[in-house]
Amino acid sequence: MSRMSTQTRKIEVVTLDLDNTLWDVERTIIKAESDMRQWMFEHIPDALELYKSGAASEFRTQVVADNPTKVHDLSFLRIEVLCKIITAAGISVAQSRDFAEKAFAIFFRGRNEVAFFPGALEMLNVLAQQYTLFALTNGNADVEKVGIAHFLAGAVSSADVGASKPDPLMFTTVLEKAGVAPEQCIHVGDHLTDDIYGANNVGMHTLWVNLTDQIREKDQVKADIEVNSLQALSPALEAYQLTL
Repeated sequence: MSRMSTQTRKIEVVTLDLDNTLWDVERTIIKAESDMRQWMFEHIPDALELYKSGAASEFRTQVVADNPTKVHDLSFLRIEVLCKIITAAGISVAQSRDFAEKAFAIFFRGRNEVAFFPGALEMLNVLAQQYTLFALTNGNADVEKVGIAHFLAGAVSSADVGASKPDPLMFTTVLEKAGVAPEQCIHVGDHLTDDIYGANNVGMHTLWVNLTDQIREKDQVKADIEVNSLQALSPALEAYQLTL
């Protein structure tokens, strides 16, 4: 446990972005997409050819237009796009739904086999002993399947809220779930707009995970804390607590 008395803590809750904060989402998605395409090649090759042709973006536009309230639910969108592509490849609607759900299951399995950044799990273990942790993500990773649910008190996604960061509703929703005021919470994330601006905007403390040495432009928002490695996160947060 921290040497700092819980009575003197100003920050009690840490909310964590997931993609590109705890793991490399691009690497993860590329592998998941490859696995799904291999499955489609083996089971529905004509649909795969249509999928690879660029038709997916057109079908996605149609799905979004037809389902405006689902625009933040990435899993729903992917399944619906797959279903339309498979149907367009000449397969019956009923069979298309079944194939789409099976193809998505392959993708989603890979989506949750994440490539953690160095120090991510160790950092979560340390923070979980000192703070209440919540995931706060625009993505559709499943914290149970990823294997980090035991560190967390809960998780809030854009699909749950019907909005995406930096929308204030994302942050007020997690604050309500945690039962704390904004000044008792710090949000940790990699994106200066989605994470830092969004959390600053509702009065939360902010910690920018800058693992790629991004240069913050003069007119960009500023985080309360910046770290360049996940190993540095817990000590930096502990030091920040002492300044409050």
